Amino acid sequence: MLEYSLLAGILFGLYFGLVALGLNLIFGVMKIVNLAHGDFLMLGGYGAYIVFTDFHVNPLITLLVEIVIFVLIGFPLYYLLVPRLQASRDPEMLSLILFFGLSQVIEALATLRFGSSERSIPGTVLGDGPISLFQQTFPVAWVVSGAISLLAVGAIYIYLYRTRIGQLTRAVMAQREEALSTGIDVQRISAIAFGIGIAGAAVAGVLSPFMMGSITPSMGVGITITSFAVIVIGSLGNPLGTVAGGIIYGVALMFMQTYFSSWANLLPYLLLIAILLVKPTGLFGRRMRNA
Repeated sequence: MLEYSLLAGILFGLYFGLVALGLNLIFGVMKIVNLAHGDFLMLGGYGAYIVFTDFHVNPLITLLVEIVIFVLIGFPLYYLLVPRLQASRDPEMLSLILFFGLSQVIEALATLRFGSSERSIPGTVLGDGPISLFQQTFPVAWVVSGAISLLAVGAIYIYLYRTRIGQLTRAVMAQREEALSTGIDVQRISAIAFGIGIAGAAVAGVLSPFMMGSITPSMGVGITITSFAVIVIGSLGNPLGTVAGGIIYGVALMFMQTYFSSWANLLPYLLLIAILLVKPTGLFGRRMRNA
């Protein structure tokens, strides 16, 4: 049971790392808090659900299409909202208000379109039968979702550390004013990061029926809170620290569900309080930021 909880926690941790990665990327680059992050994830899940039920297209194919769609959605949405926020006296506080309102609008529209009942996609569409890992068996949907999450995280790592745009993105994250003074097109870099951030949420949304069991229009708030817990564990403003935070959260969640199931729903809040009290910069904040 111990080995099963640990391995399942790693699979879920990779997924939760992906869930929170886009939110932390947006904060790191723009210093705004996207409270609609979980709602973009929900939209990604419903996109996969509609395409599967109406056209019988495998969600993994839909995932590739949604990456392009959500990146393209991110560009105009960024230019519509973010520059005005950053021109204000308190962009972080105003971003909380604005994106909370956007979250409510998205949830209301999704409820009107899909209703409030739960929707799901059979896990067998990702493969039949369980998969054995280290003499433990897991649903194939968990393993495939964990692998895709790892690939998505790896793609964002390559973007940040192996591309010219990624170097410019990290320069903006480190010191926005200095980046402006050196001639970097901060608005274009930020728009790209914003698009990638919500595309990452959409990818996690496509996988959400398999990792969370179902999708509902109201799931966005809970996902955003979980994302904050994962981010705080790793390091606020450091996207790659989120991966470590996701794994810690996933393992903790599996152990809670195994041994203290009645407390599992409180885990995000407990972790947020504990980390903020013990080490507000995150467990890996200082080391990773100096790297």
